[in-house]
Amino acid sequence: MDEPRREAVTEAFIRLFEDGTIYRANRIVNWDVQLRTAVSNLEVENLELQGRTKLSVPGYDRKIDFGVMTYFQYEVDGSDERLEIATTRPETLLGDSGVAVNPRDDRYRHLVGKHVRHPFIADRLLPIVADEHVDREFSTRVVKITPAHDQNDFNVGRRHDLRFINILNDDGTLNSNAGSFEGQKRYEARYTVVAELKAKGLFVKEEDNAMVLKLSERWKDVIEPLMKPQWWMRMREMADEAIKVVQTGEVTIFPPSEKKKYFRWMHDIDDWCLSRQLWWGHRVPAYYIILSDSPSAFGSDDSLWVAGRNETEARRNAEKRFPNMFLTLEQDPDVFDTWFSSGLWPFSTLGWPQQTTDLASFYPTSALMTAWDILFFWVARMIMLGLKLNGAVPFSEVYCHPIIRDSEGRKMSKSLGNVIDPLDVIAGISLDHLHEKLEQGNLDPKELQRATKYQKSAFPDGIPQCGTDALRFSLAAYSTGVTDVDLDIKVIYGWRKFCNKIDQAAKYVIVSLGGDFVPNRTPVKTGQESLAERWILHRLAHTAKAMSEALEKRDFGSCTTTLHQHWLHDLCDTYIEQSKHLLSSDNASERRSAQDTLYTALDGALTLIHPFMPFLTEELWQRIPRRQGDSNLSISLAQYPDYHESMNDPAAEADYELVLDICRAIRSLVAAYPMETGAVLYCYLYDDSGLAVVLQHQGGIKSLSGKGIGTIEILSKEQVKPIGCVAYNVGTRATVLLLVEGCIDIETEISKATAKLHRATGGYEKCQKLLGDADVLSKVDAKVANTERARLADYEAEMRDASDMISQFRGLKLGL
Repeated sequence: MDEPRREAVTEAFIRLFEDGTIYRANRIVNWDVQLRTAVSNLEVENLELQGRTKLSVPGYDRKIDFGVMTYFQYEVDGSDERLEIATTRPETLLGDSGVAVNPRDDRYRHLVGKHVRHPFIADRLLPIVADEHVDREFSTRVVKITPAHDQNDFNVGRRHDLRFINILNDDGTLNSNAGSFEGQKRYEARYTVVAELKAKGLFVKEEDNAMVLKLSERWKDVIEPLMKPQWWMRMREMADEAIKVVQTGEVTIFPPSEKKKYFRWMHDIDDWCLSRQLWWGHRVPAYYIILSDSPSAFGSDDSLWVAGRNETEARRNAEKRFPNMFLTLEQDPDVFDTWFSSGLWPFSTLGWPQQTTDLASFYPTSALMTAWDILFFWVARMIMLGLKLNGAVPFSEVYCHPIIRDSEGRKMSKSLGNVIDPLDVIAGISLDHLHEKLEQGNLDPKELQRATKYQKSAFPDGIPQCGTDALRFSLAAYSTGVTDVDLDIKVIYGWRKFCNKIDQAAKYVIVSLGGDFVPNRTPVKTGQESLAERWILHRLAHTAKAMSEALEKRDFGSCTTTLHQHWLHDLCDTYIEQSKHLLSSDNASERRSAQDTLYTALDGALTLIHPFMPFLTEELWQRIPRRQGDSNLSISLAQYPDYHESMNDPAAEADYELVLDICRAIRSLVAAYPMETGAVLYCYLYDDSGLAVVLQHQGGIKSLSGKGIGTIEILSKEQVKPIGCVAYNVGTRATVLLLVEGCIDIETEISKATAKLHRATGGYEKCQKLLGDADVLSKVDAKVANTERARLADYEAEMRDASDMISQFRGLKLGL
């Protein structure tokens, strides 16, 4: 509302008015009788009703009936014939100026051109017209026409030159055009009109009727279609240009689902009603010319309107149009729809309409991030007005993020008391202080009571301190393409624990590096790295690649999933645990290599997650030593990790995943069969390459397998499997066996093994059937077929192990 913005709004209106894009017209608008203003289609909510429904309407003591079809009759003038008509808004009968039938309906063809008599207004005859708008199969096949109070009737009225009779005052009461009903509220008249129809013998019946009711988004009042002279903007040509720049990629909209909505709305766009009757915005810089013989009431005739940056300029324009005439000017008291001035924002903030240095330097801008629900209110209009007034798009990218709702899925509202202050999530707040903040507002006592009750149920212990990074990471994690997010404080607090995990991991690495550690100039592999080191560097490279791809697509939800997986599984649970074994080596070069890899892994992981957790990562990054030539200023200035082919090592990944699978199998067996400390395990390998890998990493396997492990014996395929063991299959390469003889209930274990055999057999048969169907195989991708073949081999191994276990348990039972 400051002067530069006022100047921009005025200039935009004048330019668009002078080139005919903005015009004055008397058309149907959405009228809010509570606010007494026109509102946009985008500010109207649709409420679907299945039948008769009583609803509370602002300004009425009783609930009003909606979803009712009222049938009544019009008498044909000059005859005894009557036409039966149905309507869901009987009060609008007072504004009827015609009756329509379908031109191909033989039943009423003889009546076209005749008139019906209005039941309440004696001097009003309503012509019967033929129009294709009438559905020959719906209801009574005869339609009442109220051109000033219905968009479809407005169009019919223009086609047949019917009278446009407005029966409503701005406050929703009936005016003098309603005859004896003048002064009644619109929904009081709904009942009195029906009562009068009954008294005159013209009422037929009422039936339930499914319908859609339009409500004001702000007040939940029922929107009234009303004909008003307003300012309008022609949208078709501007919308076509705005569609084109998105189609060509000049403007990119994320996620793709929102782009589809954008196209759908732009293709179906109507002219934009710019006028608003509340003084909550920029006043329309238009002046009505009052000639000596013209009425003083504002009309819709463009010839009597001029625009001007001030009244002096407007008078000059008026005098050019009407030279040598006495005239007076009166400025339109209406203001603009707030989205008109908002639509100018990308360039009005840079000094437009002045050709400033900022405008030349920074327009177009790069990216806009906004909630999806104002894609049409704001984003589309910025694009259209930017193209129209500047000849260039306002930005090259639009990212639509979800709307944050409370944990119950409700939109945040002060009256509900469910608005969550981000600062309270960051710093934490007690329940008592949450209540105090409510009491400091201006809530109605009933609303305050309801809001307090919600806070008690949602935050019984208040809101715990979560920190900025946890909140930031949570919001990014919620961005999975959905339009609404049910925000749960427990989820945010869970990410705070993740922050703690990162902090602990970084501190471990810092301690492990030691105070005199100096990292290598560049993070290159020496060729001396252990399998675990090659694996973590491979994982780091592929995590960097996945992050780059997800960021490019603006898939922030995938980014957080990738980062969480890398930090928790790859780094903390795996390599850091493995490093404890590597750092205890007697070989100095092995220890140094493990330290170098630890440093590279931590530095890369911190930098990868920095955009999502800027504060924690900055703090930790400042504590680790720098490579020679790197900046010490800030992690935000560091090079974001890229994928390097030199780090790619699929062989290391395959071998180390075997090691990790064996460790998982060991932990699963130990968890399923609690044994005393010193459990004996055997690792049975089916191929020589796997045997070599596992023999080389026995120490690492033991360190990653948890507590309670005594010995792990590695067996080749030539050796006999020991008896008295339970087995855990590790794909087709290995089986882990836990010695349980004398420590378990054999019958129970036979039952478990039998159930496992049945499951594996079922999966095997299903895969076998699929792979044996040539028709199916011809239709699926080769990758899918290969996956099924791998699953078949896994099921086969599980069946073999389960059968062996059953045989062994039966042997133990028999004492064999």
